[in-house]
Amino acid sequence: MSDVMERVVGIHAVRSVLRDVATSPRCLYVSQGRRDARINELIGLSRDRQVRYQVVPKDWFEKKDLAVNHQGVLLEMQSIKLMNERDFKDWFERGDLSRLILIVDGMTDPRNLGACLRSANAAGVDAVLLPKRRIAPVGSTVMKVAQGGFEELTIAEIGNLARTLKWLQEKEVWIIGADAAGESIWESDIDNRSVALVVGDEGKGLRRLTKELCDEMVSIPMFGTVESLNVSVATGILLFELRRKTAQSPNS
Repeated sequence: MSDVMERVVGIHAVRSVLRDVATSPRCLYVSQGRRDARINELIGLSRDRQVRYQVVPKDWFEKKDLAVNHQGVLLEMQSIKLMNERDFKDWFERGDLSRLILIVDGMTDPRNLGACLRSANAAGVDAVLLPKRRIAPVGSTVMKVAQGGFEELTIAEIGNLARTLKWLQEKEVWIIGADAAGESIWESDIDNRSVALVVGDEGKGLRRLTKELCDEMVSIPMFGTVESLNVSVATGILLFELRRKTAQSPNS
């Protein structure tokens, strides 16, 4: 396991996390001079959760070198444990049901990664695999965009994507790559088996070797004048379509 210290910033993101009983917040930091209704709501939520809060000078946030608009609030979370490759394989082999896995290949924009993680949570993805290289850092920007969708996901860091794809295929997981030149996702027949969806970076897409290792390449049918979607939007659509094909409802 590896640790990732989560820092959630921004009023909306912090509110979402404080309302989520599954999260483990440590401390709420509020900029000095900010005591409007929205800030008071956050302080009230932190008190309800028995989370301490601290008023800090305005320059405290600047020293944190945050990449996003913090709006004068920062919520520090407990360290998040990321599985390593061995942990993931052990976890996978303990299950006897079909699984839906999201694999992210070279996504360098943290906003896209955060949005993909939020969609993965909503679609009930069983695990997300992130390569150790060529990936946006799992930091405050990813956490803010994910808006609380990060905590309940099983996330693993993998050292070698090609090796992991081959291992999954040995375990009878059907590997589906997202690519504009692929066949329509509507035509894909996953037959209630375990499926791994592999998505790439905005614009660049999947690397050549990754494509070669996929069992199937799929795309989203386009009916308007635009030729493609943002990678996080496309990921959400594909995940929900794959979930629909497994015939699993939110209450199942």
